[in-house]
Amino acid sequence: MTSTLVRRVTHHLAAAAVFATMTACANTGGLGGILGSVLGGGQGNQLQGAISGVDTRSQQIGVQQSNGQTVWVRYDNNTQVIYQNQNYPVTSLERGDQVVANLQDAGNGTYYASAIQVTQSVSSNGSVYGPSNGNLQTFQGTVRQVDRNNGWFTVDEGSIGRITVTLPSGLSQADLNRFGNLRSGDYVRFYGVRSSSAQVQLRQFY
Repeated sequence: MTSTLVRRVTHHLAAAAVFATMTACANTGGLGGILGSVLGGGQGNQLQGAISGVDTRSQQIGVQQSNGQTVWVRYDNNTQVIYQNQNYPVTSLERGDQVVANLQDAGNGTYYASAIQVTQSVSSNGSVYGPSNGNLQTFQGTVRQVDRNNGWFTVDEGSIGRITVTLPSGLSQADLNRFGNLRSGDYVRFYGVRSSSAQVQLRQFY
């Protein structure tokens, strides 16, 4: 009877060990497992899909696959976003943009995007992307005046003084909402193109 009990205990311990191993693989396989099945392993792989989100806190972008599954990959300050042969910051990516991301294996089952090619912008007229953007720059400062009727606001930009920021046609609804909520004294950061020393055309808030 003692030997029977030992065999039963041994059997249950073995089963528990197998279950624990399977659970650990499921929990830690995560991104590595998903990307492994999507990419087939190795370095210099590409991930294709639609942008589902950009998490600036953890520096990750979500790319939704054709099967509806979203894969999150890291980016850094060296990650290039390319659209129509021009470079843009990662924060220019919009939900719905069709992209092809070049991924590098960072080890430990993690990947990061070294370059992101935008194949189709969700903005029909390219509010953020496109040749019309010219020399895209970043600006930040304190809002001093807002003219909603004529579509402009002024900002005290620390490096260049007070500038007037105008709104072009075709801005995203999110940017239009942000402009509609602007108040004097607000601190803003945005991308824009300088049309003169004291005037900037808005491209996108960030």
